[in-house]
Amino acid sequence: METAHPLDGLDSRPWSSLSHAYGSAQDVPDLLRALAGTDVDAADEALSELYGSILHQGTVYAASAEAVPFLARIAAGGHRPADVLVLLGGLARSEDEHGVAPGAVRAAVVDRLPLLLPLLAAPEGKVRRTAAWAVSHTGAPAFVLRALRSRWAEETEPAARAEVLAGIARLDPQVAAVTAATVLESPQPAEVRMAAVFALLDADAPWTGAVHATMLSLLPADSLRSDLDFERGEPLAAVVEALLGRGLRPERDAAFLLVVAALHDDRADVRAEGLWAADRACMLSRSAPQRLVGSLRAAAVDEESVIDVASLLGQLGSIAEGAADVLAPLAGRNPGRDDDAADRALAALVLVAPAQAARLLAAGLGRRPRALDAAAGFRRTTDPAFPYDDELLEAVLDRLSRPGTLSRNEPWQLTNLAAGWGADAAQALPGLCAALPHCPRQAAAAVASVAACCAPGERVRAAAALRAAAGQGVLPAAKALYELDGELAPLLHCLGQELRRDAGQAGHVAATAGGLGPRGAPLVPALREALGGTPRTSTATPALDTDTALAEALWRITGDAVEAVAVLDSVFARAEQNAWSRWPVVRAARTTALLGPAGRPLVTRLEAALGDPVQVPAAVVALAAVAEPAALDRTALAAAVLLSAESGADPAGACDALEALGSSAMTDGHLRRLTALADGDARTVRSGIEDRVISEDEAFRRRARELLTAFSPPAAPSKEEGP
Repeated sequence: METAHPLDGLDSRPWSSLSHAYGSAQDVPDLLRALAGTDVDAADEALSELYGSILHQGTVYAASAEAVPFLARIAAGGHRPADVLVLLGGLARSEDEHGVAPGAVRAAVVDRLPLLLPLLAAPEGKVRRTAAWAVSHTGAPAFVLRALRSRWAEETEPAARAEVLAGIARLDPQVAAVTAATVLESPQPAEVRMAAVFALLDADAPWTGAVHATMLSLLPADSLRSDLDFERGEPLAAVVEALLGRGLRPERDAAFLLVVAALHDDRADVRAEGLWAADRACMLSRSAPQRLVGSLRAAAVDEESVIDVASLLGQLGSIAEGAADVLAPLAGRNPGRDDDAADRALAALVLVAPAQAARLLAAGLGRRPRALDAAAGFRRTTDPAFPYDDELLEAVLDRLSRPGTLSRNEPWQLTNLAAGWGADAAQALPGLCAALPHCPRQAAAAVASVAACCAPGERVRAAAALRAAAGQGVLPAAKALYELDGELAPLLHCLGQELRRDAGQAGHVAATAGGLGPRGAPLVPALREALGGTPRTSTATPALDTDTALAEALWRITGDAVEAVAVLDSVFARAEQNAWSRWPVVRAARTTALLGPAGRPLVTRLEAALGDPVQVPAAVVALAAVAEPAALDRTALAAAVLLSAESGADPAGACDALEALGSSAMTDGHLRRLTALADGDARTVRSGIEDRVISEDEAFRRRARELLTAFSPPAAPSKEEGP
């Protein structure tokens, strides 16, 4: 291939007609010139901007393919070759393609392999290493694999040698496994042995005692991480994840043994890696918490390690109650002073042993923001509220009586605690009412919740306090007054004000308005005005969600589905133009389901959503509600829903969808798949807010088991039971 000047032909390309993440690619030529230039700062900035535009968060575009030949020449010409090779490898490995033919960007890199492969023998080890990484991501195994195997025979620098083996494993795992086995049988640098362990995992080779011993010998392995292989940034955690991913008990046991060994190690850095691996295991495996909690407790050998372990123990919640004794001493330290370590320990204790934590929180209230945050409910457990405690209630009232000393989040946190206690907090009602003038938006719900459990006279006084706050235009106070005494006028007034104040933010108000049903009729003009105030051409997620909320509110109030269908149809249509609109479609589908048969004009829109696992559950619920029953292939829809759950896309929504389809949609195969989701070791919920993954997965299991019970045919009566 030619070795022309890197930028020859640059200005002859149609850059202005090509696109990248920020629109027209007309800026790319100047970026490439800066990258190939001698100004180091300008080259740094150009490289950063190229990542942002032609490889934006892993997405590639038409301009990406067009830039590849010039990038390859720049690298081959010796201009920042290692940096440019990483960019080229990222372009080649991307499967998130926008506005470009599938595979076109990778094919462009493959076309330039004759320029890139010689860099496997570059003088600098860093260049050789990044070249191996980049070319192995092209998916062109024939001559690239030959080049890498040839390089393996010659490479001596450990990091580069490890990356060559990793590259071989990407292209042909079985060939790499053979090479990896020889590595474990002979003295090799730690980086290479680490690469060999991963190569064996990639090839699904047996996890033998020799491989296990090698992995343990490599601990601490943090220094062996590859800065190019981001998915394996924590080597021990990545090995544990790979073993758990096999779904077999022996490999699962091997993974736990690795974690246990690390957590019991005398070296602090090894225990730290064990903690990362334990966290990963608990997020992936349902049996991991019970298997590992004792070792987590054992790893808490000093204050620093208690702090490190505390976060994971908090995520495990009551499962980790046996480890409460390692948290309590630190959690109760210095209650009258700011102490971040004590706060972290107490925040974990709140979730692990809430009854034990209550008095400690009372003593440190105002000094323990993390613990208060946990108790107030930002980190939900399976319990409906934090346990009631007399001393804690007294401390809450004391804090509320001094509004000038409260931090930004404290009013909500303190009043939310009291609201959860209901009748137990009856004595706090005067104090909560006194807090209304200072924090009306936060205290209103607590006043209503507690007053609902009080004597009539106390309810009257609470209603008067809420009425005064509502008169100042405080919507939460008006809503609380309505819930407490059914007083509608203040709520209608506040809702109308909010709707007219900012149409673009009307979505959060619409739900309350819709909840009034026909009683919300006076709000219809304001709702329609807000709907008209939102540009119906906008494809932004907030605009789509606002329109959906307004459409639902209007339908709930007026019962007129025609208007709602028109708005929802517009939402679905605009969402097709926004690659980030998966969840707005879900919310629109959920609203469509409420319309029943009146939503039938939207069937085609709902069917279009069946191609996205995230959108499948909501679309199926809606189709079951609005479509002609005879037109639905319920068995096929159930299969799509199960696939969505198996991918972890929307497990809770999948349960709703299966319930909507009913037992007639479930074949024996479907029931087996649902049983695997409910009772298998792998978590179905695998992502989301970190400290809710475990609790949400357990909630899914309970729901899935309830569905299995409902779907299973009743057992035939025994002879003794009769017919």
